[in-house]
Amino acid sequence: MLSRAWDSCLLVVLAGLTLGCQARPTTSAVPSTAAVDPGPLREKTQLVTVVTSGWNDFQATLKRYERVPGGPWRAVGAPIAAVLGREGYGWGRGLHGEGAPEGRPGPVKQEGDGRSPAGVFGIGTAYGYAPARPEMSIPYRAASRALRCVDDPKSRRYNQIVSAEETPLDWASAEHMRRKDDLYVLAIVVEHNSAPTEAGAGSCIFIHLWNGPDVGMSGCTAVAMPALEDLARWLEPRAALVALPRGEYEALRVTWTLP
Repeated sequence: MLSRAWDSCLLVVLAGLTLGCQARPTTSAVPSTAAVDPGPLREKTQLVTVVTSGWNDFQATLKRYERVPGGPWRAVGAPIAAVLGREGYGWGRGLHGEGAPEGRPGPVKQEGDGRSPAGVFGIGTAYGYAPARPEMSIPYRAASRALRCVDDPKSRRYNQIVSAEETPLDWASAEHMRRKDDLYVLAIVVEHNSAPTEAGAGSCIFIHLWNGPDVGMSGCTAVAMPALEDLARWLEPRAALVALPRGEYEALRVTWTLP
């Protein structure tokens, strides 16, 4: 009897140990508590999207969105007609990385190719003809007649805005920030190819005044003056630009947490 009792107790203990091992989850079965990477817009609370029908189209639709940190995007205002580089889009260098995201098709932006950079970009300083713009939240600088945006890839000042009166001239070409055609009466910097700058990858990208809905630009995004003024007043330092053809926008919607 004692032997049988002992055997029964031993079986119960062994069964308990077996169940305990089976109940203990394996490492792979433990749900991850790591935060999901929200992509290149993780710290942004304002978003401007400029979307075309395809890679080679220059007519686009500009939309605005805002959110509280980490919240869903909420549309602001009505869609706006816009134009961009006359040859369409080419992958740029910005918050999304350098060139095309892994596995995505499309041309790559180069200096002088007539394409606007595609991707995700920060919004920088605004330049304009007015002495001051106190109603704007983003940094503003009045454009003097000496101010240049250097587009010569051989220059040490490539893709920089500098004063020709205060900077040693080592460039063969540069854009005047106070143009005769007034397209830069208000020009908002798109931070493409800026950190670090790669020679020949494209320079001097702005959101500025257009020549009309049927005229493509050399590489910038352009809108009508009322829309440009409204956009400039609305923008805050934590804003980003997403510039994509429609197919790429849909393909990257989840990865980049796009609205």
